[in-house]
This record gives sequence, C-alpha cells and structure tokens, in this order.
Amino acid sequence: MVEARQCFDHKHIADPRAEIMEQYDRKCVGERIAPGMSIAVTAGSRGIRNIRTILGTVIEILKRAGAEPFIVPAMGSHGGATAEGQKNMLAGLGITEESMGCPVRSSMQVTEIGKTDSGRTVFLDRNAAEADGIVIVNRIKAHTSFTGKYESGLMKMMAVGLGKQKGAQACHCEGHGKMAEYVEEYGKAVLKHANIVFGAAILENAYDETRAVEILFPEEFAEREPKLLAEAKQHMPKLYLSDIDILIVDRMGKDISGLGMDPHVTGAFVSKYARGPERPACLVVLDLTEKTHGNATGIGVADITTRRLAGKINFETTYANVMTAVMPRAARIPLVMEDQRTAIQAAIQASGCTDMDRLRMVRIKDTLHLEGIWVSPAMCSEVRMHPRMETRGRKIPLLFDEDGNLF
Repeated sequence: MVEARQCFDHKHIADPRAEIMEQYDRKCVGERIAPGMSIAVTAGSRGIRNIRTILGTVIEILKRAGAEPFIVPAMGSHGGATAEGQKNMLAGLGITEESMGCPVRSSMQVTEIGKTDSGRTVFLDRNAAEADGIVIVNRIKAHTSFTGKYESGLMKMMAVGLGKQKGAQACHCEGHGKMAEYVEEYGKAVLKHANIVFGAAILENAYDETRAVEILFPEEFAEREPKLLAEAKQHMPKLYLSDIDILIVDRMGKDISGLGMDPHVTGAFVSKYARGPERPACLVVLDLTEKTHGNATGIGVADITTRRLAGKINFETTYANVMTAVMPRAARIPLVMEDQRTAIQAAIQASGCTDMDRLRMVRIKDTLHLEGIWVSPAMCSEVRMHPRMETRGRKIPLLFDEDGNLF
C-alpha cells in the first residue's frame, strides 16, 4: 500500500468560546433570559469537536444572565435506552457535572407537550419540559439514512433526541421514508409548544474541526437550518476516489457516525431514502471505537469483519438503537474472520479481482478522518493526477503482529 493525502478546505474557528460570546452580545441573547430561570441545555451522543468548550460556554453565559442551567441527554434511544446508559455516554464525551459546572439530569421519562399539525402526540424529556426554557446545542450534518430539508441538527434533536425512546419511536414508526417529513413536523411542534430560548448550530469541516458556531433564535430555526445543512454537506470529508474493489475501515462507532461508518463516505447505506457515492465491491471493518460503548449500529452494511470487533458488540445497546430506528438490517452480522489479516485476505478473494496488480484497495482510519489514507499501487497514478491528492512515500507491505492484527 502507498500512503496518500487528500486536501480539503481548512477554514475553521480557532476560538469557539470567543465566537459564541461575540454572538451572545451582538444578538442581545441575554434579553431573553430572566434571572432565576431553570434552563435545560441539550447534549447529544455524537463525538463533536470542541463540544465541551461549546457546552461549557453556553452554561457560562446562562449563569452570567442569572439562569440556573442543567444538561439533559438528548439522544433518543441511545445508551441502551436507559437513563444511566445515556449519562455514561455523556461522561464518555467528557460531559459531566464536574466538567460542566452544572447538574446532568438524565431520565427516560417524557411528558406530552402537545400535538403536531396532523394530530400526532409530541413527547419531550420530562426534565426539559418542566424547565423554564430549553437551549438546543447540536451539529448540523447530513443524515445517514434519509435526505430532506432538515437532517441531523437542531430540528432533529428536538423531534427525536429530546423525545427520548418514546418520542424517537414515534418519529421513526413508519421507517426512514417518512423521517424527513416527521423531523420537520415534530420539530416545528416542539418550537410551538416548548419554550426554546435559543439554539447553537455547529458546523464542522472535513478535518473534524469546528468550522462555525451560530446562535439562532427559535423563530430562525426553520429558515436558517436548511442553509446551514447545505453548507455542511459542501464541507464533509469524502473519498475523492471511486470504483473501489475493497474499502478497509480500521474502526467504526457511534462517535464517528450515526451508522458507525458514514455512508456518505463508504456508499454503504442501510436505507434507500438516502443517497451518496458508489459502494465498494467489498467493505471490511476491523474494530469498534471505545467511545461507542459496544453500540455496533451499522455493522450490517459491512461484508467482512473480525472476531475482535464481534466480541465487543453490546447487543442490548445495539438492538435498542436499531429497533427504535426501525432498521434491524443495520445490526446484521457480516462474515467474521479470526483476525485482521484473514479479514483482508477474505476481502481480496471476495472482491473477484484476480489480477493483484489491478486491485483497487483503499484503507482509512474511519469515515471522519480522511486526510491521510492508504491506497493500493494500482491507484497511485490516479492519486497523483488528482488536483487535491498526492502520494507520500513508496509502497510498503501491510504489517501484522503475531495475532494477525495491523500495526
């Protein structure tokens, strides 16, 4: 394999805290906060760059205005659909009462706050519903299973994340074919029936850095979020290469993508309601991240995996996630090989390529970090001709330890 580099737009915010403070003052956010208000601040299950700084700054400005903020997990059925599991997921992201300087109130209890325009019941985390106000903090990003006006972002966090397992189930009940419609319908209902104080919309660049943070008032959500989503999609990490025989993914997890491996990179979608690049002939995934806590949602899109990964799967957590999302295929188990070397050998055989000099194989760390990748020699000339790619060094063999795992 040969090491290669992909170049993306590197624009990012050096100081997210200063950016939030500047917008807080410029938009006179403090005028919407009364002293003594209890305010729930949402925290999701995704690994978002600078999330502790961003949440910490939101908590800081709320305290400065005299409010009494607390954090609520807003992640639907994640964490095994248990209060303790969701609190542990936040702790794994460094979001704790000690680090945030405020309570973390985790509960799966919900309150009915009203109806959507079509008469569907809207559920909201009970702690958030009983607070005087709610602040929505989330990243805007393309969803892995549906395409629509609103995908992953503020509207979805209100519609699904804050609805806990019961609300998430209601939103997913008819599958991903209805998700784009229901995220908008339920999200707008939450805006109507709950006291949303403001939102903090986060954008990231292809290097997993904070590209922008924008404070939005609730009356701005519906119009502004689709524009932010379009911008986010323009700056997602991607593979510039196509027509791939074998894609090797070193690790997958919920902290990387909602589907463990972002299908907008791999081309391997569970749902027919989202679209993206061409799927490789064979997709191999070698391990789970620690921060996914055994949640292997998305393993079902792979063709081959390892015994190491399979042994780390928490089926209770994974099944709670995929059943709430009405996509059991996402948890199907692919071929399980004894070690990583055998998994790659099996992929070569399964690819159907009989001429190794023509094998088009790509190896990536995960679908979030795509600046540095590895390619087979057959792809080197294509890499060198691409205006945003380059090779780095000579070809070297894949090296394995005595247990058959990659160094």
